[in-house]
Amino acid sequence: MNTVDTLWVIVSAALVLFMTPGLALFYGGMVRSKNVLAVMMNNFAAMGVVTVLWIVVGATLAFGHDVGGGLIGDLSLSGLSHLGRSLPGFSAGGASPMAVLTFQLMFAIITAALISGGTTDRIKFPSFVVLISLWLFCVYIPLAHWVFSPEGWLATHGVLDFAGGTVVEINSGFSTLAIVLVLGRRRGWPGEAMVPHSVPLSLLGVGILWFGWFGFNAGSSLAMNSVAVSAFIATQAAAAAGLVGWLVFERITESYPTTLGAASGAVAGMVAITPCAGFVSPVAALIIGGLAGVVCALAVRLKFKLKYDDSLDVLGVHGVGGVLGMVMLGLFASRSINPAGRDGLMNGGGLHLIGSELMAVGVTIAMAFGVTFVLAKLVDMTMGLRVGPEEEFNGLDLSQHAESAYS
Repeated sequence: MNTVDTLWVIVSAALVLFMTPGLALFYGGMVRSKNVLAVMMNNFAAMGVVTVLWIVVGATLAFGHDVGGGLIGDLSLSGLSHLGRSLPGFSAGGASPMAVLTFQLMFAIITAALISGGTTDRIKFPSFVVLISLWLFCVYIPLAHWVFSPEGWLATHGVLDFAGGTVVEINSGFSTLAIVLVLGRRRGWPGEAMVPHSVPLSLLGVGILWFGWFGFNAGSSLAMNSVAVSAFIATQAAAAAGLVGWLVFERITESYPTTLGAASGAVAGMVAITPCAGFVSPVAALIIGGLAGVVCALAVRLKFKLKYDDSLDVLGVHGVGGVLGMVMLGLFASRSINPAGRDGLMNGGGLHLIGSELMAVGVTIAMAFGVTFVLAKLVDMTMGLRVGPEEEFNGLDLSQHAESAYS
């Protein structure tokens, strides 16, 4: 193995794991004080449950030798054993296979944690744990094999997705939509104001997310090289442009820019650049991030018209931002940035790459929404997804964990 590349991937894995406590702070600040521990607990539960399942059998299903025409991996790497010199389909001599699978574990954790944002204030804790466990095997792992494994069927069909626009972002957004449609709306929403109890807490969380996202995107090069550097600056550019874009939108449409808007805009920019980071120039990253800030700001307002209660806008920011990023990749990808990629429409590559990206978007939406909806219905019919009216009124901190965030 290459020790420098392995070190970079391990450091990046640590940065990505740090994003999940950051997400817990971001979500925790945006809910009412009676539910802050519950949403944070769901994030930490994802860290524990997904790790156990990934080590035992999840990693091998995602990155083992392909069986079934690019649909799923075999069991040869169960328990993270018999890894050999390289993972199936990957080149030997780069980062160690154990480092790569550890890095990918952190992706699985935060994708599961993202779902908690849409379901907060009303989901039972045991039901959430069972649901994300089933979802990991039935939705996340197959998508990870299709896109991230070189032997996956979407990867072999020429789909580009540098760091998870499909597997992480679109998947989390549309999986969340499926679950909230089964859960139903929070009691009192949208008529009752459900304002964030601590915006400073959320801003701190976004700061941690921003910091960790450098590992998320730049680490996806799986090597310390020029592509990693390009992905790093593209992440910063898109985050900054997304922040500005959202604030400009708020200033024009609502007369005042908000701190929560700045935080959401930065996240939207980083979501949209996630599939593109190692394939586009810094200027293209600015364009992508700026568009994401505006488009996602519009998207989060649609839930009030369409009446689906995605509490913390997982669909509007992650789902819509991921779709936008995949489309923009088809426009702005450049082989001058990454010779292993392809040229997009704006760089003379024609419509072929956009067609591949749109196919991946459609497949991911169908898989994430359709399968997750069935899983949520199954859990609802057997365990019940939602807490009772009195438990919801008193808050999930007390009803699910017998604790209170603030004395």
